[in-house]
Amino acid sequence: MAKDPYQYFRVEARELLDGLTQGILQLEKGASAPPSEDVARLLRLAHTLKGAARVVMQPRIAERAHTVEGILTTYRESELPLSNSQQSELLRLLDEISSYLAAISSLATNLTPTRLPAEEPLETLRVEIQDMDALLQTLTEAGVQLGALRKGIGDAERLHDLTSLLLDLLTVRPAENRDVALAASAPAGMARARLLAEELRSNLDHFQRSLAVDLERVDGAFVEMRDLTHRLRLIPAQTVFASLERSVRDAAQTLGKRVAFDASGGEVRLDANVLASLRDALMHVVRNAVAHGVESEAERIALAKPPAGQLRLEVLRRGSRVAFVLTDDGRGIDVEAVRKVAVARGIVPAAAAKALSADQVIALLGSVGAVGLSTSHVVTELSGRGIGLDVVRATLSQLKGEMSIRSEPGRGVRVEVQVPVSIAALQGLVVEAGGARVAIPLDAVQQTLRVGDAEVARSAEGDSILHAGKVIPFLPLELMLRRSGSGGPNLGNRVNSCICSAVVVQAGGRCVALGVERLLGAATIVMRELPSVVEADTVVAGASLDAEGTPQLVLDPAGLVAAAERSRGETFKAAAEAHAQPAPILVIDDSLTTRMLEQSILEAAGYQVELAVSAEDGLIKAHDHRYSLFIVDVEMPGMDGFGFVAQTRADPVLRDIPAILVTSRDAMDDRLRGQQVGASAFIVKGEFDQMQLLQTIRTLIGSP
Repeated sequence: MAKDPYQYFRVEARELLDGLTQGILQLEKGASAPPSEDVARLLRLAHTLKGAARVVMQPRIAERAHTVEGILTTYRESELPLSNSQQSELLRLLDEISSYLAAISSLATNLTPTRLPAEEPLETLRVEIQDMDALLQTLTEAGVQLGALRKGIGDAERLHDLTSLLLDLLTVRPAENRDVALAASAPAGMARARLLAEELRSNLDHFQRSLAVDLERVDGAFVEMRDLTHRLRLIPAQTVFASLERSVRDAAQTLGKRVAFDASGGEVRLDANVLASLRDALMHVVRNAVAHGVESEAERIALAKPPAGQLRLEVLRRGSRVAFVLTDDGRGIDVEAVRKVAVARGIVPAAAAKALSADQVIALLGSVGAVGLSTSHVVTELSGRGIGLDVVRATLSQLKGEMSIRSEPGRGVRVEVQVPVSIAALQGLVVEAGGARVAIPLDAVQQTLRVGDAEVARSAEGDSILHAGKVIPFLPLELMLRRSGSGGPNLGNRVNSCICSAVVVQAGGRCVALGVERLLGAATIVMRELPSVVEADTVVAGASLDAEGTPQLVLDPAGLVAAAERSRGETFKAAAEAHAQPAPILVIDDSLTTRMLEQSILEAAGYQVELAVSAEDGLIKAHDHRYSLFIVDVEMPGMDGFGFVAQTRADPVLRDIPAILVTSRDAMDDRLRGQQVGASAFIVKGEFDQMQLLQTIRTLIGSP
């Protein structure tokens, strides 16, 4: 007994429904006389659907398929164009069948069909996506086992070495025996042992060669089988054409417009899960085009345009990605309306919005943070709240896709959506960073470089390199993976000449160079989503198993670029804060008590403090380090405080650093001398006031 009695019916019914929908939409465009071969094909589809539904005891589907048959028969016999009422009734019936079909997909397995499903044509085989996923997982596990088996070659080499060593020990060397005659009379058993060891070595040689050849052959067949499985999992893009055309037709009819839909590139194949997720997003895009882009028939005639608007979808294969390019010949995007909505929703400040060019305003529609942003300020039954674009952006984020929008006033809009061919299997560049192996999707890798320390430009904003005539950020991948436990302000200091390999990753038109330890080569990766209980960083897209069964992370290019930009922002912020922090204060006094007292007062106030035990020591430190202030005792052995201040005022590097003289002498002559040598303040120890000292320091260098 089959576990799922509707397993085959669901697949077949969906194909039949798609064929009926597409065919009926084509009839609506047709000439006055119905093309008999097209109607005959639709009748066969409806009849097949009716029969299949009855086999699995689904009378509601069978009855509606029978009604579709009747309407099509009437249409064929009337030799008149398909009326609007017939068109609407046919599509309504197909919608009902689709709803019933969706309902039985979730039924439990307690219903058993009384008859087996109708036989399938021998030329084709229908397989469910879940079965293909299970096959892919099995192949991945088989690949791990094959990798383990490959280690057998190494074990065979070890056995070969041991056999050679044994044979060497059994071999009698006359030079190593004092009595040659004794060697000649070695026991017969020893000679036989040598013969067995030689035979064992010969057999091991043969086994090793055979194992290597067999493994190479099996490995080649395995790779071919895995690639074939991936291809079987791909379905043609034209699978969604009927749904999109239906969406265009319904939207145009609701708004009283005439819109023709044309699609090409349907033979391009991509992952079924990718296409299924993308279909709903594309339906929102085409509805937007009809609602906001295409003008009414009267407007188009007034503008000397054809009465019916034109909506065209072109599907293109670009390496490991597929582009869906949708163009219309409508009015274009109302840039000022989008600008106002962006300001009203707080997406951009009003002042910044005014400075944005038309292209920059349009680019906001595709940005992740533009929640609720619409191409129109008018809310209608179909659109205007920005929900459609939100769905598109969310879908592309999930699929690691990208969207670009271009508009030409009065000429129309071009929306391009790019998605990977597959999110389950992809080509990746495997690298080593921080002792871990990770994979980067190959279609996001622009180039790999060898970067010398001299080629890295260091600045307060972070490190960068010159690539293709542009300056791009350069960061070590180890830190972005947070393996070191630190990041941000010290990123630049962690990149050194030992890390000389870099991977230039591009996402969303932005690039970043990632420093890695080793490039390990390209590989086909079967990616798996991380368990929901695992809280992963945004740079991680999923995980895969390498040839030995070891898990390795698969990185998200968009996440890498975003993380790099955040890290550079944190680096710049930390550098700015470090720059705003005053340099240390140098306290110069020969008295330990005075030094420690002043240090405790200043550090309690938040200042950094360094100490010198004499004026000479202070001068050495002043030339070696940068200070914000000198606090100098006047009476010290050797050079006194006056001499220290005088020398620093004469030094072009030190003369702008303020100096406070601290002394127990309170004579007017001493105060005047302090002013003459250039002291900024004069404090008498007998009148020492902690608050006064701190206030004087704040006046001279500011707060810490």
